[in-house]
Amino acid sequence: MSQLLEKAKNYVAEKVTNMPKPEASVTDVDFKRVSRDSVEYLAKVSVQNPYSTSIPICEIKYSLKSAGREIAAGTIPDPGSLKASDTTMLDVPVKVPHSILLSLAKDIGADWDIDYQLDIGLVIDLPVIGNFTIPLSQKGEIKLPTLTDMFA
Repeated sequence: MSQLLEKAKNYVAEKVTNMPKPEASVTDVDFKRVSRDSVEYLAKVSVQNPYSTSIPICEIKYSLKSAGREIAAGTIPDPGSLKASDTTMLDVPVKVPHSILLSLAKDIGADWDIDYQLDIGLVIDLPVIGNFTIPLSQKGEIKLPTLTDMFA
């Protein structure tokens, strides 16, 4: 009996491992706007759903790092669903307080940008499997807002 259960468990594990899963990538990170207390950036995430049914997104977790430390983090609960057999574009707004940007003055330098690493965890609810996290990471440079951006 235990051999039968072991075979069944291995069979299910093999099938789940070989199932197609949604794939995602960060397509862009760009300046969005300036408010009194923060600068907002917008990350665009492209997610390909291989299934013929829509998949609910449980949440999006993000962490923005610069100069080796976290400068913004958050969670977006229940942002919608992935379209069936299609690509869905998701917007991930990231707010960075002005006080943190000022503390990064050494990294800013003459080119008025910061080096960043954006880590995103896209938590989706796959049938049979349950919650599944698609990890994403992108490194690059983000331009800081200029005076004209602040008064535009």
